[in-house]
Amino acid sequence: MTARIGVVTFPGSLDDRDTQRAIRLAGGEPVALWHKDKDLKQVDAVVLCGGFSYGDYLRAGAIARFSPVMEPLIEQAKAGLPVLGICNGFQILTEAHLLPGAMLGNDHLHFICRDQKLRVENAETAWTSDYTAGQEIHIPLKNMDGRYVADRYTLDKLEAEGRVAFRYLAPDGAADERGNPNGSLNDIAGITNEAGNIVGLMPHPEHAVEPLIGTGRTDGLPFFTSILKKLVTA
Repeated sequence: MTARIGVVTFPGSLDDRDTQRAIRLAGGEPVALWHKDKDLKQVDAVVLCGGFSYGDYLRAGAIARFSPVMEPLIEQAKAGLPVLGICNGFQILTEAHLLPGAMLGNDHLHFICRDQKLRVENAETAWTSDYTAGQEIHIPLKNMDGRYVADRYTLDKLEAEGRVAFRYLAPDGAADERGNPNGSLNDIAGITNEAGNIVGLMPHPEHAVEPLIGTGRTDGLPFFTSILKKLVTA
């Protein structure tokens, strides 16, 4: 039986079709979910994709967090449903308090779009098991509000519990060049919850699943193969 992965579209979402394609390439069945849906159509996992939900008015992800679809999503995510938040999806997860901390504007006050080098810090979540801890990958990054912040207690807790999933690195051959693209504390690019079923990150793995697009690599595909293997063995 093919695993069904829901992809939520909010007004202003940009990467829902790309995410659906990535799921298909990995061997899953993408299921379109609309922000006004009041149920999740019995999907096995959910992806909150990138974009600018509701125009990022008030604060990125702040309005989307109150969409009808979020009520069952929050409830089921707390019960163990795997959820991946990419870029705007990560922002929504922090606004919904499914992940700790908050996303603020980039410290240089500019939109950034580039291929970003990352280090995999946690390869034991539902979405990262096809990576190895310490693996270095390249994933496209594009955001305006990508600066991850949290109080010192939360940062120390994330580090101590191994819940930093990805960390920004400087580009190859440019050790003196800024690796952190947005001022995120501790160079954090992505985190996970305690159970490992919820992951949020700012870079876009759905744009790195075929050699002819994005970075020219397939470094993002393991996100989607990881969850399919997790669901098959669950």
